Amino acid sequence: MASLHLPCATTPSSQTRSSSRPVFAKPSHFITHAKRDHRLQVSCSAAENQNDSSSQGKVDRRNMLLGLGGLYGASNLVSAPGASANPIKPPELDKCGTATNLNNNTQLDINCCPPLSQNIVDYRLPPVFQMKIRPSAHRVSPEYIFKYNMAMDRMRRLPKDDPRSFMQQANIHCAYCNGAYDQPGQGTLDLQVHNSWLFFPFHRWYLYFYERILGKLIGDPTFALPFWNWDNPKGMTIPPIFVDPKSALYDEKRNQANLPPAVVDLGMTGNTDPLQVVANNLTIMYNEMIRGNSDVYDFMGQPYREGTPVNPGPGASERGSHTAVHVWVGDPRQPTGEDLGNFYSAGRDPLFYCHHANVDRMWSLWQYFLPSKTVPDKRITDQDFLNAAFLFYDENAQLVRVTVKDSLDNLRMGYDYERIDLPWLDYRPPPQTVAARVTRAGKSASKPETVFPLTLDKIVRVLVPKTKKGKADELLVLENISVDTTKFLKFDVFINDEDDNITELDKAAYVGTYAQVPHKTANKSATTSIRLKLTDLYDDMDVADDDTVLVTLVPRHQGPGVTIGGIKIIENPKPAPPKTS
Repeated sequence: MASLHLPCATTPSSQTRSSSRPVFAKPSHFITHAKRDHRLQVSCSAAENQNDSSSQGKVDRRNMLLGLGGLYGASNLVSAPGASANPIKPPELDKCGTATNLNNNTQLDINCCPPLSQNIVDYRLPPVFQMKIRPSAHRVSPEYIFKYNMAMDRMRRLPKDDPRSFMQQANIHCAYCNGAYDQPGQGTLDLQVHNSWLFFPFHRWYLYFYERILGKLIGDPTFALPFWNWDNPKGMTIPPIFVDPKSALYDEKRNQANLPPAVVDLGMTGNTDPLQVVANNLTIMYNEMIRGNSDVYDFMGQPYREGTPVNPGPGASERGSHTAVHVWVGDPRQPTGEDLGNFYSAGRDPLFYCHHANVDRMWSLWQYFLPSKTVPDKRITDQDFLNAAFLFYDENAQLVRVTVKDSLDNLRMGYDYERIDLPWLDYRPPPQTVAARVTRAGKSASKPETVFPLTLDKIVRVLVPKTKKGKADELLVLENISVDTTKFLKFDVFINDEDDNITELDKAAYVGTYAQVPHKTANKSATTSIRLKLTDLYDDMDVADDDTVLVTLVPRHQGPGVTIGGIKIIENPKPAPPKTS
């Protein structure tokens, strides 16, 4: 791969979605070929004035919070919590069992369980007197790098039985994500924090305490974790601070072919053209964050309650860019993709926390800064969501109980993110007229009732009837997706695609993806469904008046691991009233 220099992109100051199309087919103005520059220094005007209200289209929430003395409450974001029926309860640490390597379903020969403590305290967020600003990892100063290295070195040197030590922190992900915990009072039913509405809140709390522990170890309560800015072309390489073998941030178990200057492939398409990969990445981000969501659950993940099986359904970001980065960094030389490519070992790579800081940043952007026309209400007021709880050790090695409702506002938790341009914000694909080619392809396409259920081991094209002619608010539903949970799986979905080049995603025909990092279930399988919004796609492809659309399913990484039970197009249902008691 050619060495790249990725200059910073610029985003219009207005954050309202424009009806105009991009003036480029490939993001060549984001990239220039140059000599390798490990420093990757950037000068972005958006970052120079981090309190500029126009930098992301909203009044600066940091100033509002600090102006209120840190008392900006979650009540401004969600309805007041009442009695909850069946939220997920925190695990019983004394019943923690052996975790499982999900790639081969063998029990691990390590203990992922945390130290036991009988003293559990309900955690109260402390007042915010000074906001922590999490910086872009590609833009940090030498002073910051020194401080971060020192904090990580001290964390690694803590006694192994100290819950704040690096391995104990890494084991949090192993235990919560690989079957070491059962749901309390539910027999052997697993507790899992992925593939549901718990994904964002759990990882936010996880990073919150990890960050506070690092700050405590160096005596700096203002220390903030960096985020890997993989949604911006300038940040689409592994941050240089993580590739120095002498650094406490280094992990040798990474894909050596994907070290800088390799460009992260959020689509996992295998395309080797860096310009095309960046174009794919920006398209993926636009789809995940704006185009593909019809309600709050499409982004956050589906409801997951006490007594119900794992994997009700991941949100767009979790099953897309989040999963792709895990697998892209994981080391193919290792038996099962360690470190980042396997849930049990992901936390052993310091890059994990930097990656998830950007995942958390996506949640914050989606909540507060993105256009709200398609999903006007981004709150979840369901009490089973708000009252779901987890256990963590804080910076003082005190075991604390936390709830989802206290994680809904990152400012109330005392941190924000450096302002960085969002080049994907207006990266809506150009219009695409495909009638002639689709007509020819449609003649050989099957009808759903003749091919489903099917094992997705090759490209499949199927004609799916719409609910009605005319411009409609519709969803494509892939239902009863049965997956082998021990494998990395991914497939992409296209509508009326006239192009046979399946590694190019920067087109209106690309509608979304399904992907998973291996995870444990009782019988190595799970069943889920995904919904993909079609309303904007109909405008982009001028197919609103057609009776049917041609759906193409493209397997990327399989195993033979995916069976799809059915496919249909439905009208976008009106949201159900929230569960309040």
